Amino acid sequence: MKKYSFLLVCLVFSMVALAQKPVINFEVKSHDFGKINEKDGNVTYVFEFTNKGDAPLVVNRVQASCGCTTPTWTKEPVEVGKKGIITVTYNPSGRPGMFTKSITIYSNDTKEQCVLMIKGEVIPVAKQPESTAVKVSK
Repeated sequence: MKKYSFLLVCLVFSMVALAQKPVINFEVKSHDFGKINEKDGNVTYVFEFTNKGDAPLVVNRVQASCGCTTPTWTKEPVEVGKKGIITVTYNPSGRPGMFTKSITIYSNDTKEQCVLMIKGEVIPVAKQPESTAVKVSK
């Protein structure tokens, strides 16, 4: 009988441990930079999230859809009810026109991944007109 009681207690503790899950919650999942000038360089936006679960949240990896977008993030575990950040920097150099980029967050949340979006329009640097002078050869 003691064996069954012990197994039952172990089973209950296992179920309770498995029931505790972190939940990543973003108030804002997309950001529009609007029109940005290529000559002004990089633009940055900070996405803030809260752990709405009942266990610490760990962001394992953050991956941008291309090399022109660089993410950084909170590396330490985010306790229940606390906040963390994902900082996204976009490099507009040599990329005139409209852009839409995704940033995928991989964590120990039950959904495992979450996607953020940034978008905007890069206004290119005005090109200098080429000289109209004609070279005369001797």
